[in-house]
Amino acid sequence: MAAEVLITQQPVPQTIPVGSMPPKEHEVAYNTGQHSSSGLATAGFRTAKYLNEEWHQNNYARYYEAFADRDTSEKVRHESKRLADETEALAQRSQAESTRKLGQRLHDFHFWQAELQREIEDVTGETDLLLQQKRRLERALDASEVPYSLATDNLQCRERRLGPDLVRDVVEVELLKEVELIRNVQELLKRTLQQAVDQIRMNRDVKQTLEMDWSDKYEAYAIDEKCGRYNNQSTDIQFHHNSSKLDDFASTPESWAQFTHDNIERAERERLASINLRTLIDNILQDTAEDLRLQCATVDKAFAKRCQEVDDAKRKLEGHLRKVLEEIGDQENNIAALKQAIKDKETALRVAQTRLYQRTFRPHIELCKDPAHFRLVSEVEEILASIEALKHKLEEAEQSLKNLEDTRMSLEKEIAIKVNSLFIDRQKCMAHRTRYPTIMKLLGYD
Repeated sequence: MAAEVLITQQPVPQTIPVGSMPPKEHEVAYNTGQHSSSGLATAGFRTAKYLNEEWHQNNYARYYEAFADRDTSEKVRHESKRLADETEALAQRSQAESTRKLGQRLHDFHFWQAELQREIEDVTGETDLLLQQKRRLERALDASEVPYSLATDNLQCRERRLGPDLVRDVVEVELLKEVELIRNVQELLKRTLQQAVDQIRMNRDVKQTLEMDWSDKYEAYAIDEKCGRYNNQSTDIQFHHNSSKLDDFASTPESWAQFTHDNIERAERERLASINLRTLIDNILQDTAEDLRLQCATVDKAFAKRCQEVDDAKRKLEGHLRKVLEEIGDQENNIAALKQAIKDKETALRVAQTRLYQRTFRPHIELCKDPAHFRLVSEVEEILASIEALKHKLEEAEQSLKNLEDTRMSLEKEIAIKVNSLFIDRQKCMAHRTRYPTIMKLLGYD
């Protein structure tokens, strides 16, 4: 033959690894060798044609390729079905586990929401009780203004006492103590009231914190509950890329639980402080009310005792006044008697002096210093001495009467002072003190 065709030996089927394609042999024999049929005589018939062996080789290659591809495809199908089943089971298990975890999370939410709700109710109830105590403090503070005005009014009224009755007596001392006590009580009530206001504000702040925490958990509960209802048949699911990434400031389960625990613990501390403050307010109101009522009783007792003393002094003064008036009447009668006695003595003096005068007209030797003359002289001297004594006594009686009149005026003035003092203490002060608040008002009750 002018040209020879290269015949490739029939390939032997080899075992192909699973998952790999068999290498394809090049089935075209190029007529480029030394003995190729590339001569000029056959150029028109042999160019680019395959040999018979090449044809068979090509068929065998196609058979093997189809077999290998079918085998690989079957393996891929089996592996795909197995992988799909495994991934489906894994997805179902993962979804069930996620749903279970969401359910546990909902349980945690429910637990902390219940704890927050309980604490919110406790703080709210405690705040309401503290508000009642605050209103008691305000009413007690308002009620203390009445005793203060009464005490100051009593002191001002007693400044209108007259003369020696304007004295710093026990009543004034006790009234000053009462004023000082009321001022101290008012200062204490104001400080306690401010503490109550601050505690109420802190209670409301912590309540707001708890409510915000509860609200956040309620919103998160609704979100997780909605997430728990999602399944593969849900119609409102879609892809959200990068949704698994959380911000750096996201909390951990420990910090999440610790945050709510700290809020509840703070609320319990504030609630305990509020309870202690309510107890303190009760004790303060009880003590201040008792102190005020005790001082009020002391002042009333001092008033009663002072009024009794003034009344006794007034009765004694009135008794002395009656006696002075009687004595004035007797002294006036005595003065009248003395004047009459002097007048009578002057008549006797005129008689005696007239006798002596007439006897001076006796003639000559008859003008004798006889016993009658001496007796008349002695009578005149006796009468003059008696008149002088009576006049001296009359002066004493008139001075005594003047002193009695002065004493009467002094007694009447003193009695008037006592009457004024009794009017101030009884009609003004003690009558006004009947408006003193009751123990219930001082305790802050209506």
